[in-house]
Amino acid sequence: MDAINQLLIDQPLVTLFAVIATGLLLGNITIKGIQLGSSGVLFTALLAGHLGYTIPGGIGTLGLVLFVYCVGIGAGGRFFASVAREGAMLAKLALVIVSLGGLITWAGAGLLDLPADLAVGIFAGALTSTPALAAATEGLRESGSGVSIGYGIAYPFGVIGVVLFVQVLPRILKHDLEKISAQHDDRDQAEERVETILVECTNQNLFGKRIAESGMANLNACQVSRIFKAGQLVPLSYDDCFSEGLLLLLVGRTKEIAIAIDYIGRRSDRNVLKDVENERQTLLVTDRKLTGRNLRDIAPLKTYGVVVTRITRLGLTFVPNASTVIERNDQLTAVGRSEDLKRFGKAVGHRNNAIDATDLLSLSAGLTLGIVVGLIPIGLPGGTPITLGLAGGPLLVALLLGHFGRVGRIVGHIPRPTRLLLQELGLVFFLANAGIRGGVSLVETVEAYGPLLFGLGILISVVPLIVAWPLARRLFKLDPLQALGGICGGMTSTPALGAITAKTDSQVPVVSYVSAYPVALIVMILIAKVLIGVLG
Repeated sequence: MDAINQLLIDQPLVTLFAVIATGLLLGNITIKGIQLGSSGVLFTALLAGHLGYTIPGGIGTLGLVLFVYCVGIGAGGRFFASVAREGAMLAKLALVIVSLGGLITWAGAGLLDLPADLAVGIFAGALTSTPALAAATEGLRESGSGVSIGYGIAYPFGVIGVVLFVQVLPRILKHDLEKISAQHDDRDQAEERVETILVECTNQNLFGKRIAESGMANLNACQVSRIFKAGQLVPLSYDDCFSEGLLLLLVGRTKEIAIAIDYIGRRSDRNVLKDVENERQTLLVTDRKLTGRNLRDIAPLKTYGVVVTRITRLGLTFVPNASTVIERNDQLTAVGRSEDLKRFGKAVGHRNNAIDATDLLSLSAGLTLGIVVGLIPIGLPGGTPITLGLAGGPLLVALLLGHFGRVGRIVGHIPRPTRLLLQELGLVFFLANAGIRGGVSLVETVEAYGPLLFGLGILISVVPLIVAWPLARRLFKLDPLQALGGICGGMTSTPALGAITAKTDSQVPVVSYVSAYPVALIVMILIAKVLIGVLG
């Protein structure tokens, strides 16, 4: 046992992964359907910090940057549309949460006769705001020794309380997060859903015309991929023509398919085999000769005998038309005979092992740009300039990259398995560091200043949560996923967001989080400065 203890003391890297492993084991324990998940790392890290163990320096910063960057990339595609729909409500929710925390801090400091530095530190810790801590430390300078102590007292429950809140409340209220997530997907993707429909040709004006030259390719987001011949669906060829009763398999978005059905004839209810795997392949475009050209010029059906039915670009799948321009790293779903698919694969420069590859250059450049943006000072009237910090800067850059797809050579896409791995790895690194830091001084600070300070921190964390939930649900009409994500953003609680994302694959809480987070971040910094002035 002494040898293990000495190993952990001498090797902080071993301690780091031991804390993560035991924390994840703890997080996998289920009690009445509730799991801590990745947040279990925080508890084992608190114990490790209290026992005097350390982890390598900078791990928490690395974890925070990775986590928020991956969150931003994942949410960027929906972020700005969400801001347009619910942004004002989420901003108001964040404002209420932070302002209420500030009022409780002011009242508690007056009742307990606390010095400004200690009170502001408790405020920053209870709302888990490192930028507010930095602003308070900078504002108080030499007289601010109590800031870090107050932060250390309130921070552990500030993290744990929100994590437990977002885990327990849906269970108490019997909200099925997966069902709500599915409802969001149905609503958001109703018009974007890609489907396959069998259609019978009854339009006499089309009889005898080549399908490839009939104008079908000009329909937005709809393609003919196969036709019914000799009792089976076969890939479309360039010479195939419309005929009475011909069955065609259409691939497209729901809205566009409805238009195509009216153009061709009527929907068929006949049951036929719709997919033959050796006649369909996903091909990655790497050859620069094809990039920048549209499908009309490339003419894949006439030139190669294949139909491009879908394109996946930066994580988004859509049905192309003749005007669609092919870009490098597009993933083309092509239908055709196996020999034709091989020829087309060579033409686009397809490589099997490159489909799920991550662009490390873009990842590194994006993180670098995000960190730099986070360091840029933003001037405030009559006050000290603030920065977005290592959470706000990478988050902002990732949101923009996720929305626009690319900025120059920097691609705003990380394959989903890689993104989720980096996001989870960043989260456990961040939690391990936060727990180690909080555990070092937790017992000593409580003994030195009494349990009332700990109680004040709990009030600052809990009361905004209790008020924010009914406010979000009843006044702002947010559904449970939006409300939970908005509350996490208003509390600037990255671990709580991690607890939600461990329960559902939906991006709804993530988008709500990143909509509320910037408002909460700025308001926390401003209130920290106001509290220093009022209580000083």
